[in-house]
Amino acid sequence: MASHDLRRELFCSICLNLYTGPVTLRCGHNFCRVCIDQHLNTQDESGVYSCPECRAEFQERPVLQRNITLCNVVECILSTSPHQEEITGICCTYCIDSPVPAIKSCLHCEASLCDNHLRVHSRGPEHVLTDPNTNLEMRKCSVHKKILEYYCTEDAACICVYCSEEGHRGHQLEKLEKASRKKKQNMIDVLQKLKTKRKEFEKRVLSLEERWRIAQEKVSGEAERVTALFTDIRKQLDDLEKRILCEISRQEEQRSLSLSDVIQKLEMKKAKLSKKMRHIEELCNMTDPLTVLQDPDTGDLCDPEVGGDDEDTGGHDKTHDVDVDGITGMLHAGFSDIVTYLQTIFYGQGPADILLDVNTAANNIVISGDLKTATWTKIRQKRSETAERFLDSQVISSRRFTSGRHYWDVEIHGSALWMVGMCYPSIDRRGLQSHIGDNNKSWSLYGGQGYKNQCFVMHDRKLLWLPHQISSNRFRICLDYEAGHLSFYELCDPIRHLHTFTATFTEPLHAALYICYGHIKISGSAFMRIHHNRRHHRRHHHT
Repeated sequence: MASHDLRRELFCSICLNLYTGPVTLRCGHNFCRVCIDQHLNTQDESGVYSCPECRAEFQERPVLQRNITLCNVVECILSTSPHQEEITGICCTYCIDSPVPAIKSCLHCEASLCDNHLRVHSRGPEHVLTDPNTNLEMRKCSVHKKILEYYCTEDAACICVYCSEEGHRGHQLEKLEKASRKKKQNMIDVLQKLKTKRKEFEKRVLSLEERWRIAQEKVSGEAERVTALFTDIRKQLDDLEKRILCEISRQEEQRSLSLSDVIQKLEMKKAKLSKKMRHIEELCNMTDPLTVLQDPDTGDLCDPEVGGDDEDTGGHDKTHDVDVDGITGMLHAGFSDIVTYLQTIFYGQGPADILLDVNTAANNIVISGDLKTATWTKIRQKRSETAERFLDSQVISSRRFTSGRHYWDVEIHGSALWMVGMCYPSIDRRGLQSHIGDNNKSWSLYGGQGYKNQCFVMHDRKLLWLPHQISSNRFRICLDYEAGHLSFYELCDPIRHLHTFTATFTEPLHAALYICYGHIKISGSAFMRIHHNRRHHRRHHHT
């Protein structure tokens, strides 16, 4: 019995295992260093520290002193006992000869019982049995040293019968078993909610992982697409280079052959002239006048062959030069074909030909003769008031789009307020809700001098400010009718995506422009310009 009691003194009352690095509090109780550190950490917020064994309180966090003697004893037992694992658990108090695991502990007797001793143990009501526990003192009231039987719901404390009559009189009390069942039920409910929430988190994680996977696939696919596109462009450029170099070589070869023929002819004439010159020199040196006068080769000194032949010399200099204009034309046509090819890939079709419909232009808007420029003016235009004409500062294109992919560019100057976008032909032509973006039949990009380089987009009166600072006055509008996408880009360097509307288009779409003097006084007219790209070359137009 004495050896077993001594063995019990080697167990930490917190972890119920042999001491590991035992330390001592000022009250004299010993604990594992890690265990007591964790216990004191839980009391940091309250600022009052207590011993978990005797409840002695310390105003400051106690300094932990290493118990060298106890540490040596534990090390000695660990090194000499071949069955140390058998004494690390809770053993029966009454099994002296050899340690036997306990299955219950009696709070009244403060003893742990194996199966055999439990059979002969008293069944009296004062003998409260619990799961095996070495720190049975913790199951008793620290004040009255009585078994904790009740739970005070108001103070959330376990108390003994004497506490219920003193500090907890009048409080709502419950038996420990009942209070424990309620708390377990609450914990089960909380656990179920946590499980549900965890499942939601798992679903969100799976969803995000799927989105990440799809995004990675899109990135990989886009990289492959761009690589293939540049490979194709390089191939087309290489083919164009080969064609032009072959044409230059062909012209050079033709020119060389032609010039070689001319040179050969001139060399023959040169030799003939040299021979005639030598003969004349010989005659000039003769003293016999009869021989000079009767020489047959000098009968006509003005022989046409003696003179220069322009058609054989200088006349060929320009005729046989490389055809620079032709080469330039081939380059222009080749590059234009490549640009058209790229436009077809990116947009499905080339740039849209936008012409403004004068019949829809408000009477404070001037439309240029080429139908590319819309200018705000104070002078009211004398156009007839019709149902299709806008009342206020707005105009739409004559062309409408019912399918395909299209794009066009706009350039804005000096406008206090401008709007660019698209609308259905059924848009209202009167009132504030006729402005593009202020209804469910139009989509627009807003900006102006009054917004200090900020823009926003709007549809059905729902406004969204864009986070970007606008640095350019040129924008691109891209339409993919079947996909239901209307996108806006700022044509800065590099080009920047501003926003994309997604919708199911149910009517034809017209390009729409709005210009207003606004609340800022402007010197001169406000106008917009649409840059229209035709095949093989680029032109800039006002809108």
